[in-house]
Amino acid sequence: MLQRWLRPRPAVAAGRRLYLWVVEQARTPALYRDMGAPDTLEGRFELYTLHLILLLRRLRGEGPQAKETSQALFDAYLQALDDTYRELGVGDLSMAKKMRKLGEAVYGRMKTYDVALDLLPDTTELGAVTARTVFEGVAQADVDALCQYVSAWTAALAAAPLDMFLDGRAPDALETATS
Repeated sequence: MLQRWLRPRPAVAAGRRLYLWVVEQARTPALYRDMGAPDTLEGRFELYTLHLILLLRRLRGEGPQAKETSQALFDAYLQALDDTYRELGVGDLSMAKKMRKLGEAVYGRMKTYDVALDLLPDTTELGAVTARTVFEGVAQADVDALCQYVSAWTAALAAAPLDMFLDGRAPDALETATS
């Protein structure tokens, strides 16, 4: 009986599972090894955020359960950022300022990626956005490969049934994108 009360709502559980999947996709070695994304705190932040944005876009406008799942996914992402910075030694007094700055960065990226993704299959704007964010300061970046990856993942997410996401699962877009 107690388990039923303590168990999260289905949409919350789905959002948490989707966050774990976002983390797995963002940690794909090919993004760093083959495409040149920097394996730094900032580089990883950019890839986590990019994957999060793509998944949030897929769930947008799909009804109340998708909205609740999206919110749970976003909450899990923010909690992970908070946990990471606390593990790095950011103290309570500066944590609010740090999280506000990160939140502004995420919302800014959501806006710029939305514009770029709305223009697909033209990847010109997407290339410019990823060059400014994911590949900032990287000399040997393969912007075109990341654009192809993002395009393929966007298509894979769009083709997947909504029920899959509401159950906390997503397609294996990396295989689709790099096959």
